[in-house]
Amino acid sequence: MSRPRAQVPLWRWALWWLILVAALGIFYVVLTPVWMGLRALAWLADFRARRRPGYRPPVAS
Repeated sequence: MSRPRAQVPLWRWALWWLILVAALGIFYVVLTPVWMGLRALAWLADFRARRRPGYRPPVAS
């Protein structure tokens, strides 16, 4: 039979939650606006390209 496992120390739980909160903060506060900005720039570049004479879409539908 196996022995019961020892409990996880409280400091490890606190460290886990601190790292999780920091990672979520970095993802939602830093990376999401960067991603949205890149998408906006791509949309603007596509919009401007479509207004040029002789524009041919990269993928034929």
